[in-house]
Amino acid sequence: MTAVRPTGSEKTPIFRLLAGIAVPPMSVLAKLKLTGVENVPATGAFVLAPNHYSEIDPLIIGVAMWKVGRMPRYMAKASLFSVPIIGRLLRASGQIPVERAGSMRGSDPLAAAKRIADQGLAVVIYPEGSLTRDPDLWPMRGKTGAVRTALEQGIPVIPVAHWGTQLVMPRYGKKINVFPRKTVNVRFGPPVDLSAFAGRKLDTATLMQATDVVMDAITELFEQLRGEKAPAERWDPSQHNQKDTGRFEQ
Repeated sequence: MTAVRPTGSEKTPIFRLLAGIAVPPMSVLAKLKLTGVENVPATGAFVLAPNHYSEIDPLIIGVAMWKVGRMPRYMAKASLFSVPIIGRLLRASGQIPVERAGSMRGSDPLAAAKRIADQGLAVVIYPEGSLTRDPDLWPMRGKTGAVRTALEQGIPVIPVAHWGTQLVMPRYGKKINVFPRKTVNVRFGPPVDLSAFAGRKLDTATLMQATDVVMDAITELFEQLRGEKAPAERWDPSQHNQKDTGRFEQ
């Protein structure tokens, strides 16, 4: 059942503008069915950790969060911030610039996420880091950014899974399928229990263990939406001669 959410103060003029741009066309493309909304904190900071298999996923999650009443902040490519109009909208809405690998400017997205967490806002961090390489779109091996942010700042991780986005835009697709209107199911889970990692040194082993717990929670939600069981072993690009980022041949 979808819970009724209070109208919060996060729907600032800039987010109302962005919603005016994004929500009407998305409503034409897809009907979003939200479940587990009661698991999303009405106030306070948290990390939202979604699965990722289509380049339109951030728009789906953004519209879902608008409907829930919490305004998301994303980590976006730093180069987008120099694009006229787009860059102004990104800065005005508090999105987080991330420099590409090898950049001499050395942005610190986790420090930026901390500033947002200190303001009691929602930070969207995709644990997979890029579109899943799994041939059947199941969540692949995760990276540690989401849990590091949560554990360092003492804020919860809310897992979320969606299914149906691939009908709107397939993985690495260049065209949006307009008709017929699709249904995209979005399910929010309860906060991931990371208490076993509280107070531990946040070394690589600890962060990877915590990331596995988060990925398990996302995968469980995804199984519920698909009505299937995920593979016993999570896809690891390094075991299939694949890079973690960029496009690849399917």
